[in-house]
Amino acid sequence: MAGISANHYSARTELLLGADVMARLAGVRVILFGVGGVGSWCAEGLVRSGVKHLTLVDADRISASNVNRQLMATPRTVGQVKVEALRDRLLEIAPDAEIETLQQVFSAETAEEFALDSYDYILDAIDSLKDKAELILRATHTPAVFFCSMGAALKIDPAQVRVAEFWNVRGCPLGAALRKKFKQNHTWPGHKFRCVYDEEVLPNRGGTGEAETDLFKKAQINGSLAHITAIFGMTLAGLVIEDVYNKTVG
Repeated sequence: MAGISANHYSARTELLLGADVMARLAGVRVILFGVGGVGSWCAEGLVRSGVKHLTLVDADRISASNVNRQLMATPRTVGQVKVEALRDRLLEIAPDAEIETLQQVFSAETAEEFALDSYDYILDAIDSLKDKAELILRATHTPAVFFCSMGAALKIDPAQVRVAEFWNVRGCPLGAALRKKFKQNHTWPGHKFRCVYDEEVLPNRGGTGEAETDLFKKAQINGSLAHITAIFGMTLAGLVIEDVYNKTVG
């Protein structure tokens, strides 16, 4: 469609938030760990809302089993590097955005490579318990604002998705496992932080399905649905937008 400027898509956003909030959104630096079912939707929510500086971190390539819930996953993109496929989509939305991609695993061994102190917001959508715990410990000892997603699998009811401070998350096996790990290791987050979570835990009713072909396989593969992972991801993005808004408007 001819005649649409690069920034035209932000008109309705600015109508609600105001030019000062939009300017602040455009200036913040955000790093997002994990761009799967939750992280991919989070990235889209951020860029569509005016975030211009976004770093995407994920080591995997798109597999056929990702197509049911991951934003950039289609039969055409199977086999592509996740962060690169997602970057391409985001730049179609906001060509002026600066999207950095890191096809890496975040872990205790690689943590120093990510310069976490240089970001305003650190977002966690990692699946691995060990790596998630490491990111929580490191991110909460930086000046950045940190938000975290708990597990989005085994859920069907969108009304049960909610936000709470980490130590108040209940009914979430991943949250319980993280708290147990911190207590056993006598290691503690540097400060409180908010999480997206859901108390619903349904059983897998189907077979094992297609084998997972991601580079780093999970210990257990659970069923998940696009509407739940998208709500988790958009809620995670919403926490950033809300925080920027509150800090700007007061």
